[in-house]
Amino acid sequence: MQQQQRMKQVAAQQQQLMQQALLMQQQQAAAAAAAQQQTSMFPPLHPHPGLLAAPQIEPIVSGNLPPGFDSSTCRSVYVGNIHLQVTDSLLHEVFQSIGPVEGCKLIRKEKSSFGFVDYYDRRSAALAIVSLNGRQLFGQPIKVNWAYASTQREDTSGHFNIFVGDLCPEVTDAALFAFFSAYSSCSDARVMWDQKTGRSRGFGFVSFRNQQDAQTAINELNGKWLGNRQIRCNWATKGANAGEEKQNIDSKGMVELINGPSGGKDNTNEDGPECNPQYTTVYVGNLPHDVNSNDVHRFFHSLGVGSIEEVRVTRDKGFGFVRYSTHEEAALAIQTGSGQLIGGRQIKV
Repeated sequence: MQQQQRMKQVAAQQQQLMQQALLMQQQQAAAAAAAQQQTSMFPPLHPHPGLLAAPQIEPIVSGNLPPGFDSSTCRSVYVGNIHLQVTDSLLHEVFQSIGPVEGCKLIRKEKSSFGFVDYYDRRSAALAIVSLNGRQLFGQPIKVNWAYASTQREDTSGHFNIFVGDLCPEVTDAALFAFFSAYSSCSDARVMWDQKTGRSRGFGFVSFRNQQDAQTAINELNGKWLGNRQIRCNWATKGANAGEEKQNIDSKGMVELINGPSGGKDNTNEDGPECNPQYTTVYVGNLPHDVNSNDVHRFFHSLGVGSIEEVRVTRDKGFGFVRYSTHEEAALAIQTGSGQLIGGRQIKV
């Protein structure tokens, strides 16, 4: 009887929090629409005579702002999926057409670049988001959204992390956090996104300050409906001692996974390993030709994310496959291994 009452209370809290998250998204959309109606007749504000040092900023996929993110004082925007022919000066010119730009930074990647634009006032930043998101530069649509400092997230390195799979594409960080925040020690929630397509990879991670809350969430929410799918919940590491083993999901690792190159494989395919629970094999590319299966096994074993069933390496082609016992272990191996080095080369997972 008490268990049923507990489940009803959790369900009611989740529904209320989901409604609050939806209301916040609607309010942000209304504010952005209002900003679009503003004209450029307002005089620009120049509170800083020189360029301010940019804070440590991480990209946010469109529609995937962090839980509790407050854009009311934000003047910076993130620009993703930038064509390689776009230069710093061109990026500055495009965003200068919206309002006075304080600073502009372009970070080049192998297949596409991303950058950050700092405005002198929030109004211009909001107008840039609604006006330029989806606009094409050299035939490639850019993604524009609020940028935020990584210090706005709580440090979860010592927290207990659970894996959440089978997420529907509409679930954002905020929605995932709202669903689990019925448990008071829930500290963070992150959905894995593919920056190039803007689509969810179909899974995420939720952090808890308290181990018992994490275990209770797994027990009570595994198989429950979030959106139009039944989610799967399990420990993000083998066993419940995630904090002791430091199997943390830190900000840097998340950004590397989101922005990491795919090595020729389309990891956003809905039938790919991240989204299909039947897949337990991880593709590993860009391997040095002198690396063998024992070297790859040793590396992935050191990640400590699960039980390795089989390792196959095609040395002359520079790639291989690592098969895990479960889908959750394979997904976590992708998250933790992306961008790391084997034999002096940065692997593509």
